[in-house]
Amino acid sequence: MTFGRENNRFIRAFFLVITLLLALSTAAGAEERLRMSTTSSTQDSGLLKVLLPPFEKKYHCKVDVIAVGTGQALKIAEQGDVDVVLAHARKLEDKFVAAGYGVNRRDVMYNDFVIIGPASDPAGISHAKTAVEALRMIARKQASFVSRGDESGTHQKEKEIWQAAGIKPAGKWYDSAGQGMGAVIIMATEKGAYTLADRGTYNAFRHGKTDLKILFQGEKGLFNPYGVIAVNPKKYPHVKYELAMKFIDYITGPEGQGIIAGYRAYGDPVFFLFKKK
Repeated sequence: MTFGRENNRFIRAFFLVITLLLALSTAAGAEERLRMSTTSSTQDSGLLKVLLPPFEKKYHCKVDVIAVGTGQALKIAEQGDVDVVLAHARKLEDKFVAAGYGVNRRDVMYNDFVIIGPASDPAGISHAKTAVEALRMIARKQASFVSRGDESGTHQKEKEIWQAAGIKPAGKWYDSAGQGMGAVIIMATEKGAYTLADRGTYNAFRHGKTDLKILFQGEKGLFNPYGVIAVNPKKYPHVKYELAMKFIDYITGPEGQGIIAGYRAYGDPVFFLFKKK
């Protein structure tokens, strides 16, 4: 009987060790997950579909993307709920880093903002000489305008232009949607309205999803840079800082930059690279 009890203990111990070894083996082989908050424009443009898979394959990981407005993307990062953030509102990004929430910000890419609207151009903004003048013409005509209204980088730029124009937009003609760029382009299309858009998302939508036209573009102040920032591990020790830095090195290195430079939406370039200093 004693031998039987000892034998049972041995068997149970043996299977316990095997179970633990299998668990450790599974954990070692499991995909690591990188959490990233980013602006909706990077997702709506289609770039992430081609940019993320090579990184995920190289590092045997999965990037979980939260695509929202830049303001909200940074707010999520401020709470330590992601490991890295990809945004396009430089003033907000610098504030985020200065407050100690982020480290190692690097330039990634850029495009520009454009004002799009119906081909009939009821406010006549195609004749405007500046973005400020274009928005003044829209307000004067009270032509329908759809705003992101979500504290995104695009919304920040729009508010900046309205402020420069000395106008606080309000009324039935001005619709604050609280939506991402793609959704706002669709809303503006349905309403025959104007909106401020990033060129990348517009290029991705202008074939089959919208008949709105670019009616104002090319002003220096409409420059739209994107930056990537790791969440500060000293503030949030649980973040995956090493994997975040691998992602930052990838997206700003030869492989990631090559993918960004080569990405097209229906033949049109979406993002451009900064010149190396």
